[in-house]
Amino acid sequence: MPLHLSKVAFACRDADALARRIATRASGGELRVATRMRPRRADELVGGSLYWIVKHRLIGCNEILRLEDRSDGRIDIVCAETFRAVVPKHRRAHQGWRYLTEEDAPAAEDDGSGLSELPPRLYGRLAALALL
Repeated sequence: MPLHLSKVAFACRDADALARRIATRASGGELRVATRMRPRRADELVGGSLYWIVKHRLIGCNEILRLEDRSDGRIDIVCAETFRAVVPKHRRAHQGWRYLTEEDAPAAEDDGSGLSELPPRLYGRLAALALL
């Protein structure tokens, strides 16, 4: 069972803006996300996903292909270019990345609940009231 990461998509308003950002930054079918620290559980991450947080919701992910060292001492999390939307799940914002277990990861397919259609502000208020 692969391990996943979550990361905040800084300054993205919605899933469409994130998908456009990924499309412009990807090259050769890969997206590189730079980080300062190598995850200690790097071997478990290959085959997992990098989940993106936008407006306090996990909204989509990219598959993690590998981790590579850079010449400047940083690490590249190399992901597949394909962005996959998921059923939104409330998640607090954080700096950097965090591990995400398979049980905590949102479902890949739409469950028909309509949660993905809620405005982010309303979704946040409902989540704060523990109604989601």
